[in-house]
Amino acid sequence: MTIDHDAHGRLRQLTDEVAGPVLLPGQEGYEEELSGFQTGYRHAPSVIVGAETAADVLAAVRFAAARGLAVAVHSTGHGVTVRNEGGLLVSTRRMRGVAVDPVSRSARMEAGVRWEQVVAAAEPYGLAPPSGSAGHVGVVGYALAGGLGLLAREFGYAADHVRAVDVVTADGEPRHVTAGSDPDLFWALRGGRDGFGVVTALEIALQPVERVYGGGIFFAYEHVEAVLDFFRAWTAEVPDTMTSSLGMVDYPPLPALPEPLRGRHVVHVRFATTDLAAGPDLVRPWRNLAPALLEHLGELPYSASGSIYREPDFPHAYDGDGVLLSELDPRILTAVRELAGRDAPVPCVVDLRHLGGALSRPPEVPNAVSFRDARYILRVLSSPEGPGLRAVRAAHARLDEAVAPWTLGRSLNFVYGERRATDLPTGRHTPETLRRLTALRSAYDPSGIFRGPR
Repeated sequence: MTIDHDAHGRLRQLTDEVAGPVLLPGQEGYEEELSGFQTGYRHAPSVIVGAETAADVLAAVRFAAARGLAVAVHSTGHGVTVRNEGGLLVSTRRMRGVAVDPVSRSARMEAGVRWEQVVAAAEPYGLAPPSGSAGHVGVVGYALAGGLGLLAREFGYAADHVRAVDVVTADGEPRHVTAGSDPDLFWALRGGRDGFGVVTALEIALQPVERVYGGGIFFAYEHVEAVLDFFRAWTAEVPDTMTSSLGMVDYPPLPALPEPLRGRHVVHVRFATTDLAAGPDLVRPWRNLAPALLEHLGELPYSASGSIYREPDFPHAYDGDGVLLSELDPRILTAVRELAGRDAPVPCVVDLRHLGGALSRPPEVPNAVSFRDARYILRVLSSPEGPGLRAVRAAHARLDEAVAPWTLGRSLNFVYGERRATDLPTGRHTPETLRRLTALRSAYDPSGIFRGPR
C-alpha cells in the first residue's frame, strides 16, 4: 500500500501525535532523510517520521501497522541493505540521549546516538564502550548486528554486552526487553537485528578502559606480499589482548593527505591493546619488516582511539561485502593481491581483521551472533561511481569465489548496498540460528511490516 495525494488530510492525526516532523515527498526536509553516511542507496518512502522520542516511534509504527505500510528505520544511514519504497521510514537521528551509570558500568543510549557520544560520556568515569573503528557509526545498528569493536578480541562482540533493549514491535506495543522479561526476543535482537521492531534505546555494559596502546604503520604496496604473509604468521601468535587489522587503499593525490601517502597505493596495519606495557613489544617486529611510509603508534586515551583506522568521516557511496574466514590460507592472500590489490579490475578498499579470542567464546547470555569460530573477516568495498555497480559486483564476486573454500558466512555488520540473504552464496547466520530467527520474526511480526534482510 502507498499513500496517495490525499495523504495530507489522512496524516493530520499522525502529525498531531508526534513531536518530530512528518514528511511527504516534495516537502522541505524530505530528501535530507532518505540517506545518511551511505549516499549510494536512498529510501523512497511515502511518509517519513523524524522521531524525537520513543512516543513518536510508537505512533509511527501504529500508523503503519493500521494501514499495512512496510516500516524501515535508520539513524546514521551507514548500512542501507533493503530500501523502503512506498512505506514509512522512521528516522531516529534526533534521538540523541546518553546516560552513563558509573556504578553499574553501563550506558543507556537512545536510537540516534553515535559511538563518539558514548565515548565522550563514559570517559570522565574511566570507562569505555565496545565501540568500533569509526566513532560516527550509530550505536543501535552496530550493536544489534554483532558489533566488531576496536578491542573485540579482548572483550567480544558488542552484542554480548547489551543488557536491555527498548523496542516497539509490530503490534504497536513498547517493550523493555531483557534476558528475564523476554529471553527469546532478547536472544534474537542481539545479533539478529532486523525484522523485529524499531529499537528506541538500549543499555550496554562499559569496560574499565582509560588508555590503549595503538595506531598503525603504512607500508608501500611494493611490500604487500611480505606484509600479508607476516600478518598471517604474527596474528597466529598474539595474545587475546591485541586486536589488529590490515587495510589496503589507493589514496588520491590530495593536499589534505600526509605527503608520504598522497597518490600511493598503501598497506596499513592497525593495532589496539589495553596492555600498555606489552603493546610496544608486540608491535616491534613490524618495524623491522620493511621501510614504513608513515607510522602513528603510541599510548593514547580511548577517546582518541578513533584515529587508529583513519577512516573517512564524510558521506559517500560504496558497495561491498565481508566474509568470515575459518583460517588465513596463503591462497587467500594471493587472491586478495590479485583480485583486490593495486591491479584489480575495479578500485578496491580491503580490510582484513583478526578475530578469535573473546569473539570465539559464547557470551554469558546467549545471542544470535553466528560463526564465532571464524578467525578473520575479509571486507572489500568499492565506489560504484565510475566503474558502475555491475562491474563492482562482478569484481567482488570473483574474490568471493576464490575464498569460498574457507568462507563460513557473513557478518551482518559488513554487508553493504541493497542485498538480501538470498543474493549471497553464504548467509549471515548458521542454518540453526536462521531457522530460529525466522520463526521468531513470524511470531513477533506476522504481517511482515518490518521487512529487513532475512
